[in-house]
Amino acid sequence: MSAAVRRAMAGVVALLLLSGLTACTPRASEWTTAEYAIAAGGSTGVYYDYGSHLAADLSASLDITMVAQETAGSVDNLLRVSAGDALIGFAQGDAAADAVAGTGAFDEALEVRALARLYDEYVQVVVRGDSEIDDIGDLTGRTISLGAENSGVNVIAGRVLDAAGVDIASIRDPQLDLSESIGAMERGEIDGFFWVGGLPTPGIAELAEMSSVRLLPVEQGWVNEVNEQYSHAYRPSDIPAGTYGLEESAPTMAVPNYLVTAASTPDAVVRDILAGLFDARLRIAGEVPTAALLDRRSAIFTGPVPLHPGAIAYYRDLRG
Repeated sequence: MSAAVRRAMAGVVALLLLSGLTACTPRASEWTTAEYAIAAGGSTGVYYDYGSHLAADLSASLDITMVAQETAGSVDNLLRVSAGDALIGFAQGDAAADAVAGTGAFDEALEVRALARLYDEYVQVVVRGDSEIDDIGDLTGRTISLGAENSGVNVIAGRVLDAAGVDIASIRDPQLDLSESIGAMERGEIDGFFWVGGLPTPGIAELAEMSSVRLLPVEQGWVNEVNEQYSHAYRPSDIPAGTYGLEESAPTMAVPNYLVTAASTPDAVVRDILAGLFDARLRIAGEVPTAALLDRRSAIFTGPVPLHPGAIAYYRDLRG
């Protein structure tokens, strides 16, 4: 049975279980009968995994139709949410900061707001276990996917390479999403790829089960340099030993991940979404471990992306 079929079956089973385990709760009058979307990234990433389970849970608990959209990633998600093509979406903190400032990949500021800080994502530079590539400097002249166009991965890859002194023009970049990168790696068409996501990322975990992989180190000095030039959204971190079969931990760069919506989303709808998000946390964590990292105390720290007024009211009520 293919991974895609397994994921589809898991989604159906989850929806059926939730319909029996999660009672419908009263929802705000601002909800309509239309179908709602979560901009959720590529199908082999944590965004899509998390988004699919959240969509199923919100559909059941609010008696609505919510679906997870497959997208190119953070930049695409922010554009979709701003345009009203998705109600909510996942976005890396750096891409979201660029969006509200109208810099980087965004020609103008987007009217998007944060609902919650969800978890931290990790820069993962993946090569084959038997590759002669040992560090970021060895990527010069190689065929390396730096992420899909309009993805947060593409933004971070460029910043890391610049900090490491690697000319991005020297790299042959096919601009593949995660699923395409994994397939190209399996066929020997690329030497490696960049990814930014939660741990473990399902697609990379499946790749590591079939063949040995390594993660290239991202040095702390580079993280500091990226922070000085951009949004100070990054921090040094480590990918633990044992992840993807790694024998020792790998130093890297982490960036927070936010759930976002348009500034125009009604406050009451935002409150319903947040109530459903926190209520579903442990259920979703059974399938998506990163969901367990959601915490009410840290969820409010989304700067420089402003919290939506409905989110502010929700968190204030929790303290009351």
